[in-house]
Amino acid sequence: MSVSLQSPPSSAVSSFQGTRLRFSNGSPASNLLFNFQRSFPVIRASALDTGSTTELDLVSSFSEIVPDTVIFDDFERFPPTAATVSSSLLLGICSLPDTIFRNAVDMALADSECNKHENSELRLSCFSNKALVNVGGYLAKLVPGRVSTEVDARLAYDTHGIIRKVHDLVKLYNEVNVPPERLLFKIPSTWQGIEASRLLESEGIQTHLTFVYSFAQAAAAAQAGASVIQIFVGRLRDWSRNHSGDPEIEATLKRGEDPGLALVTKAYNYIHKYGHKSKLMAAAVRNKQDLFSLLGVDYIIAPLKVMQSLKESITTPEEKYSFVRRLSPQSAAIYKFSEEELVKWDQLSFASAVGPAAVELLASGLDGYANQANRVEELFEKIWPPPNV
Repeated sequence: MSVSLQSPPSSAVSSFQGTRLRFSNGSPASNLLFNFQRSFPVIRASALDTGSTTELDLVSSFSEIVPDTVIFDDFERFPPTAATVSSSLLLGICSLPDTIFRNAVDMALADSECNKHENSELRLSCFSNKALVNVGGYLAKLVPGRVSTEVDARLAYDTHGIIRKVHDLVKLYNEVNVPPERLLFKIPSTWQGIEASRLLESEGIQTHLTFVYSFAQAAAAAQAGASVIQIFVGRLRDWSRNHSGDPEIEATLKRGEDPGLALVTKAYNYIHKYGHKSKLMAAAVRNKQDLFSLLGVDYIIAPLKVMQSLKESITTPEEKYSFVRRLSPQSAAIYKFSEEELVKWDQLSFASAVGPAAVELLASGLDGYANQANRVEELFEKIWPPPNV
């Protein structure tokens, strides 16, 4: 797969004019290389005449539609306002020729504090932290919104390890003058990750809980006060088509509902009915019908093909009234939850409520992220010390 990246013409990124990056990457995580979407822009399309508007305009009046933008060449069509920094991104950058992003990695590998560590494990962890923050610092200049930094998935079951890692990253971001309000920290939704989110949010550090595949995860994340909770609609649907034995999913299917869409709806209603501060994000949205079914949710990550279709579809004044808000605080207020769903979640109740779909999908996501982190450290060990620094 060859992915080219080119800086947009925006004056906000004038210092990056002329920068062109090219990835040649066959990794299954290549779609994570540049996800400039995490502080969630509202994307508006221009109507072609005064009597008509686009579907993108209409759906954007209900939810913030987040373009799943992976290349700079898409900036003009769907301008991003935020960025995600991850191990996958670092791997892509290390395959590039001399660029500001590769220089950010090289400077991390030349960091004097990291090089003081005689223990190779500590040294490589330090290099990874510095590289994430150096790249994140550049991206904070490139986009006006928040920079989301992936927290090492190998710490997913270590609450204090996650907190230490985030504290280290916050300190490093402070050194490159990126303030906390510009940052999100992306943490897996294990029980330990949710607990880490609760403690970090109490310190004013914004967290983004990912890999949410069950109501127990979503509700516990909301009770923890996570800033953003991300549910993967399509992945739950895929699991339900090929597996059985998950009571939550089977109950949904018996009602004739899609498991992914139903989980987003239920989580949204829970958050809004009980006054939690969390914002809900629907990811892995596969088509326009998915998107229309979720209108009203805080954020929807839409593939570029869906974005383009919405932008090109013109609606008449009469047709626009067929777009209905599916999720709202008013509908949440009358939603009925069972007593079991309204518990104060603890580790025991959480473990007993999370079904096989969430267990398997969470494990799969963690394995992928951990593999990327291992590959980064292996690569850093091979190229350290970097040339020409």
